[in-house]
Order: sequence, then structure tokens, then C-alpha cells
Amino acid sequence: MKSHLLIFFAALITCCKPNPSIQNQRPNIILIMADDLGYETLGVYGSDSYKTPHLDKLANEGMRFEHCYSTPLCTPSRVQLMTGKYNFRNYIGFGLLDPAEKTFGHYMQEAGYKTCIAGKWQLLGNPQQQKLAGGKVGTLPEKAGFDDYCLWQIDELGSRYKNPLLSIKGKGTRKYENKFGPDLFVDHINTFMRSNKDNPFFVYYPMVLTHDPFVPTPDNKEFKGFNAKSKVNDASYFGEMVTYMDKLVGRIVEEIEALGIRENTLILFIGDNGTDRKVVSTINGSQLKGDKGFTTDAGTHVPFIANWKGKIKAGSINNNLIDFTDFLPSILEAATSQKLTRNLSDGLSFYPQLIGEEHIARDWVFCHYDPNWGKFEPKRYVQDKTWKLYENGELFNIQEDPLEKNPLKMEQQPEVVKNKIEGFKNLLKEYQ
Repeated sequence: MKSHLLIFFAALITCCKPNPSIQNQRPNIILIMADDLGYETLGVYGSDSYKTPHLDKLANEGMRFEHCYSTPLCTPSRVQLMTGKYNFRNYIGFGLLDPAEKTFGHYMQEAGYKTCIAGKWQLLGNPQQQKLAGGKVGTLPEKAGFDDYCLWQIDELGSRYKNPLLSIKGKGTRKYENKFGPDLFVDHINTFMRSNKDNPFFVYYPMVLTHDPFVPTPDNKEFKGFNAKSKVNDASYFGEMVTYMDKLVGRIVEEIEALGIRENTLILFIGDNGTDRKVVSTINGSQLKGDKGFTTDAGTHVPFIANWKGKIKAGSINNNLIDFTDFLPSILEAATSQKLTRNLSDGLSFYPQLIGEEHIARDWVFCHYDPNWGKFEPKRYVQDKTWKLYENGELFNIQEDPLEKNPLKMEQQPEVVKNKIEGFKNLLKEYQ
């Protein structure tokens, strides 16, 4: 990577075990990632379709980010998030995490944190995924830096919702009859937090909600008689799934408060990509169709809420660009107070932004998207909050044309825009 990029991008983090005298000052960190949840689904972002009171409260009592961008699909986003690297560096195939990669779980263990993951794994790879990846095999949660886990789809599929097939550390894999998978994940997280409330912990909760199949939740009277083996996938259930997802976030916050660790816990909430294309939502009075899997704003623009009582100023609205590579260096800086020294991650820590300190903000977001799954077309692009340039030369003003219907001609743009786009072209050449 060329030297000027070092100004912007994160680096190798010296993860030293902290002085025991500040042991109790280190924050617990909880990273929650909803599945297939675009920014338009939360009330605090202007959603008119769904009820999300717990997340709205977290945002209103913390910081809401307006410009957080993922990749368009689950595995590419997860690999980027967990390793802090763009996909062209380490993406080996859909449903796979390269076992040679170091994740934020590893770094947090090295920093003296107890680590737990609950929710969706899907990173070991089934036979079809491994075949598409040329025989490569992914990673088990223990090998990815997690001391404890309660997960769906490590090496078997099964249901993620009613009668879920889950794998729990020390208990193996089994079906939980008449239970709801998302409830069990939160039960596990809350138990883990109770056991570790006197020590710093890191919880990563990649939710299964709100991914399809769209089915009734336990708050629906239909749930009791619902056949989990049915092929029901009705988007009319999406709204209640969003509300139940929000309710589960509320349960975690309630447990943190009950444990008396609220002021020492940083909560981060994001979506992994845009909303399912079967879902149409209303945001600020306008309809928006989800575009999961595609590189438009509706496929990559996700919610991001940060809450840390007493540390993050309530009611903050952050208009800076955030990239999924940024989470690893940010989490580690929050945990260790260590500044970044040598190049390792493509990310730029946003931790100083959370606590109101001087910071460097991103000027652009890069995406390398080649999921090797389905019929999705590989694409590479650079964007800021207004302009988006694809490697094939397509140029869009995404403020005026977020669905990218009308590509623009470079020669018709003013000089200031031409200069910016030339910079984007150079970045695309450097990220090879």
C-alpha cells in the first residue's frame, strides 16, 4: 500500500495486556449485527413501517451514524467486519472465514477480554460452499477467537427460528423443541454477561433476525401452532420480526443495567447489508424496496448506533463515513487505549469520534464485491456521500440517484468533481 494511505488507514495494533490497576476501567464491548436490515427499517432513521423503540432510545441516548456502509451480502460483510480487511485480501468463498485470518475475537482475547459469540455462524462452509471455493474449508468459532458460543449453522443447517438446531459450547448440537432461536441466543449472552460482569468482556451477536424465511415470532398468537418445517416465507411477517429483533436488543440492555455495568459498556449496533428485496418499507414518507445483494444505496447503507452511557454525548448525529473495516481498529482502541502503529487493517478507528476527541474522518469508502455465490456480478467501487465511481467507469450522484438509474458522463462534470473522481480512479488502481 502506498505511503499516503497510511495517514488514513489503520494499522497493526499492539495488543498489550493492560495494567491490573486499570482492569475495572476497561469497557465491556457488545457488537450487535442484525441480518438483512437496511437503515430504512429503524424509527430513528425515519421509518414509518416498523416499531423499534429500544434501538431508537439507544440512538437518542447515544450516537446515530448517517453514513455507514457494508458490502451487499452477509459473508463478505462478516469477513470484512471480523478481520478489518477488504475482501480482495482475504475472502475465500461464500460461507467461509479463512482459518489463517486473525479476527477481533483473537485480539480481544490477547487484550485479556473474555469473548462470546451468539447467533449466526455460517463461516465453516457446507460441502457446496467448500466445493465452490476450490475445496477450501472455513473456521470454527473456537479457532476464530471465541471462548464461548451459542450458534446456528456451524456445520449443520436446521431451523434458526422455531425448533432451532443450535450448537452450544460444551453441549454439542441439538434441536430445541418449541423454542425460538433468537430467544436462546439472548439467554446465552445474558448468562455469559452475568458470569463475567467483574471482568472485561466482548460479545459479538450476529443476529439471525431479520433474515428470511419470514415467519411468526413468539409475540404472534400464530407461533404456537406454526409448523417449523413448513415452507412459509411471507414478507408480511417482516414487520413483527423487526420489532422482535428490537425487543431482544432491549433485553440485553436491561440485563446490562441490572448488572450495574451500564456506564462501563459500549454497545454498537449495525446491519450486515441492505434489506431483503421482497420487502418494501416507508421511510420519511417515501417507499423504498430493499436491495440486498446489489451495490446500490439500498443494498449497502446500514444503520449504525453507538451507545455508551456517560461517554458518548446523548443525541449525537454523526455525518462521517464509516466502513466495515473500521470496526476492528475501533473496538481495539476502545478496549486497550492503544494507538495504531503498523499496517494491518484497512480500517480507520472511529473511537475518537465516539468520545468527542480530535479525529481523522474518512473521505471515501471502498468496496470489492465478488461473493462467488448466486448470480451476483462482481463489482468494485469507491464512493463518498455524494459520488460513486465503479471500476468499469460508471459514475453516479448517489444523493440525487441512490438507486443508480442514471449514470453520468465524466466530461460533463465541473472540475472539482473531475478532480475527486480522478482520486477515486487512483484508489481503485491501488486496491488490486
